[in-house]
Amino acid sequence: MFLRCSEASCGATLDRHDRALACPKCGDLLELVVESLAEPAQLKRLWMERRCSDDPRDSSGVWRFREVLPDYAPDAVVTMGEGNIVLVRGARTATWAGLTNLRFKHLGWNPTGCFKDFGMTTGITEAKFKGAKAVGCASTGNTAGSMAAYAARAGIAARVFLPAGFVTLNKVAQSLDYGAEIVEVDGNFDQALAILLRDCGAGLYFLNSINPFRIEGQKTVMYELMEQLNWNPPDYIVVPGGNLGNSSAFGKALEELKAFGLIEKIPHLVVVQAVGSNALVQTWRANDGTLHVVEEPHTIATAIRIGNPRSWKKALRAIRFTDGMVIDVTDEEIAEAKAMIGRDGIGCEPASAATLAGLRKLVRAGAIDRDASVVALLTGHALKDTDFIIKSHQHVAATAETTAQ
Repeated sequence: MFLRCSEASCGATLDRHDRALACPKCGDLLELVVESLAEPAQLKRLWMERRCSDDPRDSSGVWRFREVLPDYAPDAVVTMGEGNIVLVRGARTATWAGLTNLRFKHLGWNPTGCFKDFGMTTGITEAKFKGAKAVGCASTGNTAGSMAAYAARAGIAARVFLPAGFVTLNKVAQSLDYGAEIVEVDGNFDQALAILLRDCGAGLYFLNSINPFRIEGQKTVMYELMEQLNWNPPDYIVVPGGNLGNSSAFGKALEELKAFGLIEKIPHLVVVQAVGSNALVQTWRANDGTLHVVEEPHTIATAIRIGNPRSWKKALRAIRFTDGMVIDVTDEEIAEAKAMIGRDGIGCEPASAATLAGLRKLVRAGAIDRDASVVALLTGHALKDTDFIIKSHQHVAATAETTAQ
């Protein structure tokens, strides 16, 4: 396994453990390359057999698929049994969206309550391997909590850069609980990331999703999903889009799964953004090869309130490879979808609900057939933003009282 520039026309390669954050030749993001795998049937059997193992790596829905990951000594892996996320059918939500076959994979049912744990187990493991004394990330909250937890497990100091006033108290409290140092930035996520990148030369190991080791962990969501579906992909996989690390990771996984003969059909990847933070949507529509940055991103879905997504090129590659789609939804549509997910007994944070809101919009527009098989990714637990839930219900109650008068 080695590092390679993600831009096909460049092709520059680096040693697997190089600490570069971008290609030294062209400046694009890097990715890890899996060179070869065993015969598909053998791998599928091995991965299933590991479910009966008491090896800590096999209790993880990430490291159980370690043939497609960087290799480390067994005792070097930093894991908390992340992954192993069940598929849940949404009865009321499916009807509301106009679908007959909708399932949710709720990545919020992870150790720290969000999808970031898939990538943080690999990212922190690599940081530990490299002897890092401190790790850092910019975050809208979820990355911070996940990094802080896994850093604590590894005995590494954590410093998180958060946009002041734009992160829920639940997420701030989580980072504090795990012992992270919090640096509040006067600005949004994009400005926090810029400050972090400036400080990375001061001994911090960088752990945002442009770190290719993060992407390797997050891609295993697709390996686990395909195994759950008996290696028969759904028609559509729908994911919310913020900094676009997940979209990039899922696209990379689907390319690998097809190339290595583990799946035959390629599902369509659908990325859903909030209207006020829709840089990828604008970029997709313009189709001019440049990122259309949203200078002042705004949305109630704080986890995807990002205007300058760093992984946009990788995300576009994933959408094109899967013949997928990009769509945006309003905050009102997100709030309504979130309420429906709650009524189904599932629950999620606002950003996750963008997937369901996008699905309903696409079905109504005739872009997705009502009988299509769909898996929607929910990325954060409902308890990540309890303030939103309380305020929503207070608003509903106040509206009902006004109407009654």
